[in-house]
Amino acid sequence: MGRPEAADWEALAEGYKAGDHKIAPLQLMCYGPEDVVRPLLPGYAGLVRRFADAWMRFLAARYELDALPAAIRTARPNLETCADPLLPYLDADVALLMAEGLVKRGSRLLPACRWFDRHGLAAVPLLVPAALATKAKDWRGAETALRYLLAAHGRPAVVGAARAAHGDQAADAAGELLSLPPTATGLAQPVKTGTWVDPAPLPQVLLRGRDRALPLDAVHALIELLTLDAPHGMDELAEACDPGSVAEFGWALFQQWLDAGKPSKDGWALRQLGRTGDDGTVRRLTPVIRAWPGEGGHKNAVTGLGVLGEIGTDVALMHLHGIAQKVKFKGLQVEAQARIRQVADRLGLTTEELGDRLVPGFGLDADGGMVLDYGPRRFTVGFDEQLKPFVTDEDGKRRKALPKPGAKDDPALAPAAYKAFTDLKKDVRTAAADQIRRLERAMVTQRRWSRDDFGAFIAGHPLVRHIARRLLWVAYEDESDGEGGAGTATAFRVAEDGTFADAGDDAFDLPGSAQVGLMHPARPGTDVEAWAEVFADYEILQPFLQLARPVHVLTEAERESGRLARFEGLKVPFGKVLGLVKLGWERGEPQDAGGERWISRRVARDRYVVIDLNPGISVGAVDASGDHQVLDYVWFATEPGDFWPSKGTPLTFGELDGVTASEILADLTTLAEAAQA
Repeated sequence: MGRPEAADWEALAEGYKAGDHKIAPLQLMCYGPEDVVRPLLPGYAGLVRRFADAWMRFLAARYELDALPAAIRTARPNLETCADPLLPYLDADVALLMAEGLVKRGSRLLPACRWFDRHGLAAVPLLVPAALATKAKDWRGAETALRYLLAAHGRPAVVGAARAAHGDQAADAAGELLSLPPTATGLAQPVKTGTWVDPAPLPQVLLRGRDRALPLDAVHALIELLTLDAPHGMDELAEACDPGSVAEFGWALFQQWLDAGKPSKDGWALRQLGRTGDDGTVRRLTPVIRAWPGEGGHKNAVTGLGVLGEIGTDVALMHLHGIAQKVKFKGLQVEAQARIRQVADRLGLTTEELGDRLVPGFGLDADGGMVLDYGPRRFTVGFDEQLKPFVTDEDGKRRKALPKPGAKDDPALAPAAYKAFTDLKKDVRTAAADQIRRLERAMVTQRRWSRDDFGAFIAGHPLVRHIARRLLWVAYEDESDGEGGAGTATAFRVAEDGTFADAGDDAFDLPGSAQVGLMHPARPGTDVEAWAEVFADYEILQPFLQLARPVHVLTEAERESGRLARFEGLKVPFGKVLGLVKLGWERGEPQDAGGERWISRRVARDRYVVIDLNPGISVGAVDASGDHQVLDYVWFATEPGDFWPSKGTPLTFGELDGVTASEILADLTTLAEAAQA
């Protein structure tokens, strides 16, 4: 729905008052004069149409507090899709609505968590009255929300926020409430565990010091604690017990649940991993999560994402981010992306900035190395261009594999070093492809880093530095456009010792005001051939095509057009079309009869390159889509959708910068070559 070219706003307002609540009210509320619209907002019923979330964000931005009642009415039945407009509002009604989402869980849980993560302790005063009034209809949600904030901020901070707003009596009552287990307050009922639970064969939960274990009656109490959604008592468990043995106990309990056929009523057995798990749990659980949707277990997979988020270590978030970047099942990927956005929002970062911070150091030293000490002999860890770890001996000779500890090696040091390298290989195997793919995308999207962030998360990061040394970087100063028309751009590489060097191999001092990006050969200003010689002289292999990347250029006629006619009419193997998804293209929304009639790639805000497909992709029956797809139209649009030849397109491909145009043409050229083969 666009802005009406001409409208009688007074007439629309009178029609709305008289009961005309179809399309006109939305046009009126979004585009009408403020003096006409503001008096109508208190009684506005909110939006129930498609894209309600986007339109309500528009209204909230325009009318702020006056739009709040309508935003609440819109979100109440649709919190899973319409919560975003409520995120800025710190309001009691919003707090209780979000608290209800914590209770009902499911698809409402994530948006509710985002709201409480954003407002934190400021939400406490809004919740305390309802939490203490046990006869109030909202007490359950309010107490659940207070316990959520308790887990995030600690008891002293939550009670302190209550005291500042409501005084000592209310604060003391809230503190006492939160000190009780949720079963004692009526918030939770003890769960009767399934017959599959058998504590006897479970590994012992050792106390700190690992010299004693929990007795059997305490193990039964621990299992009862783990059945509850609220994480009550876990701080005491962590303080008293050895974390490694707790993690093994939790995994064995989860394994019993798997062996019993994953009974849905006992989903707590999966959720408890978020409280008992560690990095070892993450490594074992992630492949299970990735496989579940293909076995009809999408719901369990989504719960598993929550487990990774709750474990919350660098390794856990790295694996969560990896699923958000690449997984076979679109629905799971979308859920993972939402959780990554939640973490980013909580930290005040973009998802790209969060991605920088989610790469663990993996125990590497400041220079990106690791010494494996066997006692009488030592080995040093290195990485190749694909971040595959290898070892060299004390003479610098590369070994085919790390030898197993022998009789002459130190009986304590050698096994520990061997295990450390084994764990490193497992973790880096997951991280390597993600980091290489992430940096290639940064080159394609022309992302920039500040000097400090580049130093901390790229050139100086223990792992990522090994990729950074194999790529060509550019320092931009006073940059004003996308083609390097103003300011300076200086190409440099990261030397093996971590210093920077220019094309003449002289030391390069990265200016403090510089923005750093990856060089793309389609962007003018860099002597690519000279740099290719430098990399060849140093025998530097690149992790992806950069210096040797083909450059594609739009013709002058294409720059002045909104269509790429040279690719239209091509009959392309179906698999090649689907392969575009791996390159950043997105399949279209299912239309009539479940068909996806287009595939698109976003190149800027409100700018998409769209390919209309014939016959299109049959959702749920991909085999019915045929062996080939015809590219009916390739066009430039403000949003993905069907192309209507009678309407044409007002946009032209001349809007694209050289890098973006080259990458789009490269993708399309791949399809053209497949069509000709």
